Amino acid sequence: MSSRELELKELYFGFRDSKTIKAYAKLIEEESKKITRDVNIMEVCGGHTHTIMKYGLNQLLPKNVKFVHGPGCPVCVMPKERIDHAYVLAEQKDVILITLGDMIKVPGSHGSLQDARAKGCDVRFVYSPTDTLKIAAQNPDKTVIFFAIGFETTTPMTAALINMAIKQNVKNILFHINHVTVPEPMRVLLDDETNKIDAFIGPAHVSVISGSKIYDEFAKKYKKPLVVSGFEPVDVIKSLYMILKQFNEKRCEVEVEYSRSVTYEGNIEAQNLNEKFFERREHFRWRGIGDIAKSALKLKDAYSWLDAEVFYKEILPTQKIDDHKLCICGDILKGKANPVECKVFGKACTPSSPLGSCMVSSEGACAAYYKYGNLL
Repeated sequence: MSSRELELKELYFGFRDSKTIKAYAKLIEEESKKITRDVNIMEVCGGHTHTIMKYGLNQLLPKNVKFVHGPGCPVCVMPKERIDHAYVLAEQKDVILITLGDMIKVPGSHGSLQDARAKGCDVRFVYSPTDTLKIAAQNPDKTVIFFAIGFETTTPMTAALINMAIKQNVKNILFHINHVTVPEPMRVLLDDETNKIDAFIGPAHVSVISGSKIYDEFAKKYKKPLVVSGFEPVDVIKSLYMILKQFNEKRCEVEVEYSRSVTYEGNIEAQNLNEKFFERREHFRWRGIGDIAKSALKLKDAYSWLDAEVFYKEILPTQKIDDHKLCICGDILKGKANPVECKVFGKACTPSSPLGSCMVSSEGACAAYYKYGNLL
């Protein structure tokens, strides 16, 4: 990349070209003929799942090359008890609860934040975390709680918000931190002897922040090829080709297809900002997967005065809550099932009446299958 500023169009221009997609499909067909078994490739990120379904990439693959879907949707993996935290916080007197996008619709055991708002709670969603500062300034007599979610992609935004709040001496903002990390659940999935995973398509935006270095162990220790891919259809299908090339050349490496944005080291400045405010939780329960050690972040003790979990410790629920018995989101997040295998998919479970988190989130696999079902 040259020293000039990257233009937005360079991130997608030419990466939706049908001729290029079809050309890679032919190359994949040729590579697949050299492989005598099924190859199950997990796309970790929900954004990739939507690209696959929207552009019908799964329709272009030979029978022995298959996608399995992973846990890369932060809304999908958020356990009900954490959503209950948000609900309870929203119910408190003189509290404004703020979060991002899809989190509003995810049901906990008491209902969703959307339900809480319908009952009179002041729940708001923002497109940018920094909007929280404006809301706090406009409501000096209220406690504004930012319910932070996301993988490595959004963690620096929360860290930047904390930094700004401290520098501006804002006194009425607290933080409920729910940031999770990608490598730990990938490791848990591979340690499961029943897993079906032969290779990974690595997430794009996560890798911009963390760098491709965080995946080295999956190639070296687990012997699984991994290609970090952009979100456009040409990105994804080229990444598939790169993975199959590794199989046929007997290689297990971490490669970067999304080289226009991802480096090996990642965004060091963002990583340092995260390090300033956050440390690893001992444990965090992932929806559908279970407890994963060191897989989530919390505020460091030095910043406990900003921590909503500390300030409201006495009222926050601690009971672990499982998903609906008919929901198979857990198996979908582990790559062991597809949405259409669920008995309630598209029937009792739809985007307007979701039973599971994979249908609630716009990045969820069930939502992708439901939205682009005509491509199945």
